[in-house]
Amino acid sequence: MGKFNLAHRVVLAPLTRQRSYNNVPQPHAVLYYSQRTSNGGLLISEATGVSETAQGFPNTPGIWTKEQVEAWKPIVDAVHAKGGTFFCQIWHVGRVSDSVYQPNGQAPISSTDKPLLTPQIGGDGVEIPQFTPPRRLRTEEIPNIVNHFRLAARNAIEAGFDGVEIHGAHGYLLEQFMKDKANDRTDEYGGSLENRCRFTLEIVEAVANEIA
Repeated sequence: MGKFNLAHRVVLAPLTRQRSYNNVPQPHAVLYYSQRTSNGGLLISEATGVSETAQGFPNTPGIWTKEQVEAWKPIVDAVHAKGGTFFCQIWHVGRVSDSVYQPNGQAPISSTDKPLLTPQIGGDGVEIPQFTPPRRLRTEEIPNIVNHFRLAARNAIEAGFDGVEIHGAHGYLLEQFMKDKANDRTDEYGGSLENRCRFTLEIVEAVANEIA
């Protein structure tokens, strides 16, 4: 796989654990990931927030602060010690969030201001009937979000990860821009398929330029 020589085709997929208290990876994750590492195997971390607005679930890890980067280092080292290759999955949930997870209780951000009405089962098994209505990102704010992904990728490499996977599915922020039913924008990030993909492509380009 590129410059990585994998010994087999079994990959650890991202599995959200909700045990990174205050969005900081915990020491017990060293054992969790090392137990799932084999020589020449590929692991992809649980979804990891790129900024304080990226969170939508309790106790998911981030990689936007120095404390978070330092907390990831022994976890990554443990995987490497067993011969594994480790990628960090970086994400932003967008409107799949609630104000309780947002800084200062603000509304989640998205491509749109249309609320997400589909119920979801939370980590405690309880149905979440409705999310906080999102705030539509202003056009001039979008480069800031792109930059958050770029910095998260840089931080991942600083933490020792071998690369990153950009989460662009499951109805989270990138898909909210790409899907015509969620993106009702009239600027250069909405309308045509090319415009709806622009945000994602800008993120990919920024990340690639930073760490490739």
